[in-house]
Amino acid sequence: MNRSLAVTLASLSLATAASAQRAYTVVSPDRATTVRVETGPRVAYSVTRRGRVLVAPSPISLTLDGGRVLGRGTRVTGSDTRQMRDSVRPVAPTKNALVRGRWNELDVRFAGGYSLEVRAYDEGVAWRWVLAMGDSVTVVAEQATFDVQGATPGWVGLDSTFMTHYEPAYKLVSLDTLRGGRLGLLPLLVPLDGGTKVAITESNLESYPGMYAVSGRDSSASGPAIVGRFPAFALADSARNDRDVVVIRRAPYIARISGRRALPWRVIIIADEDRALLENQLVYELAPASRLGDVSWIKPGKVSWDWWNALNVRGVPFRAGLNTATYEYYIDFAAKYGIPYIILDEGWYKLGDLLTQAPGVDVPAIVRYGQSKNVGVILWTTWHTLEQQMTPALDQFQRWGIRGIKVDFMQRDDQAVVDFYWRTAREAAARHLLVDFHGAHKPAGLNRAWPNVLTFEGVRGLEHNKWSEEVTPRHTMILPFTRMLAGPMDFTPGAMINAQPRDFRVVFDRPMSMGTRVRQLAMYVLYESPLQMLADSPSEYLREPEAMDFLSTVPVTWDETHALDAKVAEYALVARRSGDSWYVGAMTDSSARTLPLSLSFLGDGRWTMDLWADGPNADRNAMDFTRTTREVSRADSVQLRLAPGGGFVARLRPVNR
Repeated sequence: MNRSLAVTLASLSLATAASAQRAYTVVSPDRATTVRVETGPRVAYSVTRRGRVLVAPSPISLTLDGGRVLGRGTRVTGSDTRQMRDSVRPVAPTKNALVRGRWNELDVRFAGGYSLEVRAYDEGVAWRWVLAMGDSVTVVAEQATFDVQGATPGWVGLDSTFMTHYEPAYKLVSLDTLRGGRLGLLPLLVPLDGGTKVAITESNLESYPGMYAVSGRDSSASGPAIVGRFPAFALADSARNDRDVVVIRRAPYIARISGRRALPWRVIIIADEDRALLENQLVYELAPASRLGDVSWIKPGKVSWDWWNALNVRGVPFRAGLNTATYEYYIDFAAKYGIPYIILDEGWYKLGDLLTQAPGVDVPAIVRYGQSKNVGVILWTTWHTLEQQMTPALDQFQRWGIRGIKVDFMQRDDQAVVDFYWRTAREAAARHLLVDFHGAHKPAGLNRAWPNVLTFEGVRGLEHNKWSEEVTPRHTMILPFTRMLAGPMDFTPGAMINAQPRDFRVVFDRPMSMGTRVRQLAMYVLYESPLQMLADSPSEYLREPEAMDFLSTVPVTWDETHALDAKVAEYALVARRSGDSWYVGAMTDSSARTLPLSLSFLGDGRWTMDLWADGPNADRNAMDFTRTTREVSRADSVQLRLAPGGGFVARLRPVNR
């Protein structure tokens, strides 16, 4: 990462009338957003944008053991404001090959060995506490308040416990709903009257509990506010089985941490247009830099996944199921279409013991067969079993030639389990193993620090179609504007059996998706995941060569991203470039929609445009689609006609490529 200081500005800002109180400001590079920090009896921040108050003065503090409260009764010892620039090339870029950061930064230092760091970006703001104390401290509580002004009902995932898969559906609810034991999962998105959107989340979450949101009248806030809540430190837990580890006793504090460290960033994303949310990378920009030197072995790619389709294959001379022959069939399919990985999901090992394979499964033989076809193998595991057997299990995986692990069912983000994520990432990297976290909390920077962590679930994804009717066209239109703000999202798309909502049925062993066939294809452009699943059975894909023409070529990482048009929960139209090819994806909710697509993002010259569009009868039969090709230039435009729950994709390559 190249980082330089452009300008050092004045250190102390406006003083208030009371000599014990001071106020400091930092303004975004585009001069539109101002963060004001008040000090004195309390520390509070506020955010204005173009003269409008977005966040009213909101108190923040950190309570340590012994009753000491950082941010109360403060004495400032100094401050600095700086203009900052940096650039980073992500190992697995989900939006842009080069991420350029530009922000102004305020550091306010307090007597007692701590400071507040505040950043103002054009696309949002962030703040965090930085400690310079002794060897260790105990954090009893953190006060993180967001007194959002002009809030209308927001998009929030609700849960009632800190034991969560992070998979509730986003609902449009009043922020007062976050009371009475209900927790808001992050990111949450709040539309303001006037159209601006504000999203709240966090970054640089390391050895610290994850933040949730509740609504309440903070004692120092100007009115009802969003307030952070944190799971307390787990003193004792109990394993109910190989995956569900329940906290049975919590400490009267949330974390024990080093006394010389920065705490997680509290992030406020600001978007004047909905489409700007689809381009926002603040969580990644605020994450810690990569801790890996050699990253040449990290290879993002698509994965043929077994569990969603229940190993349900046909036209084969063997009994399909959890056996070597079935996985060799998956490898043959992957090799045919250049898919670099398959996953062996639940069932390949004796549950509770990663060192004992299940009868009928010969992992070393499967790996050797995959190597002969240039297809790597990823292994699923529950987190609790991996925690108990981490060193011998990962050593064995390395000896076998495994390419990655899918770690499942953490369901917690208290400090101990967050530590497990980081330890797993580190130990996997030491053995050149990729990581996919399922049953996971939201991304919060780990994937930048350890880029072998390619994706996270933490979303109500396609798997829910196996037992519910809740993965609706509307639900899948909310996700790019909410959950995906945090980082990669393993939604696991790719269903080839598709139905409109009135025709949808729950079938566990041969599941379907709600919405059109092309909608499933469009998810590979709109949904970001450097390890992207093909969820359906190889037998289904082999019957769909036109769909596979797209799925076999669509990239999982991107050099350039443009959100062309979007409205939260209704539709999105995105263009992404990989090398010299462009891919366009569009999705709509349950309403049919016509969207104009200008091709002005293309370079000069003529382009071959392959289009997959909802068929004329897709409103009745969701599997109806058309596949056409035309020659275009950047001066052209295309009218996209999307069926209810529909989609559109296009691949554009220079003519004569």
